[in-house]
Amino acid sequence: MTYLAPRQGLFAIILLVSFCLQTLLLVISTDQQLSNSRAQKGEQMVAQLIDEARLSLENKDRVSLSVIANRYTSEQDVTRILIKDNNGDVLVPVGNAPMQQGDTISQIATKGDAVIGSVALTLKDISKGEIIAMQWPFVIGSMLLHLLLWLIYGYIARPTKEQINALSRAIQDLHREQYRQIDQREFARGYERNLERGDEKEDVSTESASAANAAATSRNPNVDKSDLPRKLDIHSAVNQYVRGQQGQNPELDATHDTTAHAMSNDGADNLQDQLTAGNANNHDSHKSNGSNGMARLSANRPFDSVSVQIVFHDEFNMLERLAPSQRLPYLALCTQLLNQAVTELLKQPLLLGVSAINEPHFDESGAYVMLKADNSHAKVALAGVMLAKLYLMLNKIIHDKHIELSRFALPAKAGVSDNAQVEAMSHLLESVGKKEQMLILLPNAGIKQINHHVQLQSVMRPTTVYERECAIFDGGNDAMIQRLADVRNAVLMIEETEAQG
Repeated sequence: MTYLAPRQGLFAIILLVSFCLQTLLLVISTDQQLSNSRAQKGEQMVAQLIDEARLSLENKDRVSLSVIANRYTSEQDVTRILIKDNNGDVLVPVGNAPMQQGDTISQIATKGDAVIGSVALTLKDISKGEIIAMQWPFVIGSMLLHLLLWLIYGYIARPTKEQINALSRAIQDLHREQYRQIDQREFARGYERNLERGDEKEDVSTESASAANAAATSRNPNVDKSDLPRKLDIHSAVNQYVRGQQGQNPELDATHDTTAHAMSNDGADNLQDQLTAGNANNHDSHKSNGSNGMARLSANRPFDSVSVQIVFHDEFNMLERLAPSQRLPYLALCTQLLNQAVTELLKQPLLLGVSAINEPHFDESGAYVMLKADNSHAKVALAGVMLAKLYLMLNKIIHDKHIELSRFALPAKAGVSDNAQVEAMSHLLESVGKKEQMLILLPNAGIKQINHHVQLQSVMRPTTVYERECAIFDGGNDAMIQRLADVRNAVLMIEETEAQG
């Protein structure tokens, strides 16, 4: 008969409580991290929205304010935007926040010392179910680990046959000692009763003989079972004794020590074999890879130029179906915008020493800009990121204006990389890039240049090495956004001047 491990149900309850506490701590920590990141992102979005809408807010232009606000409500975390004038009257309410709960970030819009209005942005709350759905691999892995621990405990902690036999002998000795004490107490009580009644010596002898016969009968196994005390169930007694005395048997401790020592030796041998096999595989893989491939994948590769790729987000191949009389002017407009953006951006003192090598030109596949650092102090990586973000801002305005006028326009996406990763960035823009999104694939030196100016996030669930190294633009600081807004306004003023001329 196989016996269960002692207190296996209690151990299962402890593991269940451990799993619940682990999941709760995971949800709390993830919620806190997401709340902090969302609050920072919301404050940046409010500041950027006020900068873009300051002129329209001063003129109380509801149409322009509505167009600007609608761009921000397309974000997944934004549920409502409320723009008010300086009197507190609502100019533009955008979103569906009354159906959802969330945090509201409010900020007053000023021009100089005068208050021209206010902006309130509501961010959606993150539910605990969404957090658990995001972290489902960890939750399932933790549950399987606790279940495995419970099974291992049930297998290792159950008593062996030698332990059960030793416990059975100890229980039998315990029962014999108990019966002997019961016989002695009965003899003493009978002797006292005889003395109290003042019986004669014959009666005393008779009672003593009767008591002696009862003791002999209890020790004789051939006596009728009805005269003996009720026997206990030996199996239940063994189980109870195992539960109460587990860990006190020196033989059990010696067995556990021997098993643990054997397991540790086996684990060490297996670990040594795995390390030897891993070193051999790594040696073979290093020999099979070429030196060029290793240089391209190295995060410390040198660079002095940056490539900015801008492509259209054309899901239905509408640009190919468009007539040449409409396609060519649209591509010429995009080319003109990009060239003027390059010219105006490189005038910034922050980007001193950065120059454009080529003159970009848009076609059906997009445009390509090469920026080069003329000296070691030039921030060519920051220039590439600012140029990509500037054109995305310009293209967003042009796209919305064309759609408002029922004209053809396409959204864009951009990628910034060094020369060694141009082809990889092209594949990333096609596979990972989304509308109005910027991808960045730079070595460590380039990341250090932009680290103090922008915020980056990693690609979710990467499947290749390049996707793991790629970063997504997730916002910039106030100084950079203000500088880009000024350059954008300068480019648009040039456009308006040329259109009037």
